[in-house]
Amino acid sequence: MDTVLLKTDHLTHAFGSEQSGIFDICLTIARDDFIVLAGKNGCGKTTLIRHFNGLLMPDRGRVLLDGQDIQKNLTVARKKVGMVFQDPDTQIIADTVFDETAFGPENLNMGREAINAGVINALKLLGLYHLRDRNPATLSGGEKRRLAIAGILVMAPDLIIFDEPFANLDYPSIVSLVRVCRTLHRSGHAIVMTTHDVAPVIMLATKMVVMDKGRIKEQGDPISLAPCLESYGVKNPFTPMAQAWAL
Repeated sequence: MDTVLLKTDHLTHAFGSEQSGIFDICLTIARDDFIVLAGKNGCGKTTLIRHFNGLLMPDRGRVLLDGQDIQKNLTVARKKVGMVFQDPDTQIIADTVFDETAFGPENLNMGREAINAGVINALKLLGLYHLRDRNPATLSGGEKRRLAIAGILVMAPDLIIFDEPFANLDYPSIVSLVRVCRTLHRSGHAIVMTTHDVAPVIMLATKMVVMDKGRIKEQGDPISLAPCLESYGVKNPFTPMAQAWAL
């Protein structure tokens, strides 16, 4: 099996001018990667990841998933590449935790028995099964984030993308989410996470990619790249406070 899962080929998407967007992005994501996509707010991280499953289309370049241009089959791309948005409320539409998790596979017309089994497994893995009959609106921020993950996990994606997942979470919720990410990666899912605070996950990452002004400036071993982060407006994770995240 090819170890390359997703590849961007000179990806460019400009918003109105050559000063805003992403430019000439060449990135390879392996099946066993946990990539931290770092950079300050506005550097192009979210614009880039929204190309991975066709939420945005490039002006130039291609996104290849399993060697095929995703534009040839967006349905497959959006099943294989799941995205957890920064604000989980934008993804939640059902009246119960169970129904919210079942929404995706129901739209794919999967059998009821398979849907129920998948939902139960996902909710148990994310520690939400005891809340299965609750209205999602009553959940905490951390629980909503995990519910959004459950709704993606039940689709059996190859790649899970997290966009600034620690935003507005308290410390216990961040710790819980980091452990979930570690479990997902160890169970065979590739992970890409955008963040301007790499401390919680740098010890889990297989690769770090640093963006600035819409371009990839650095990529490689996370520990080796850590000293350069401050020059791109990102906090150095190796401070006494950051060490608390070594779980």
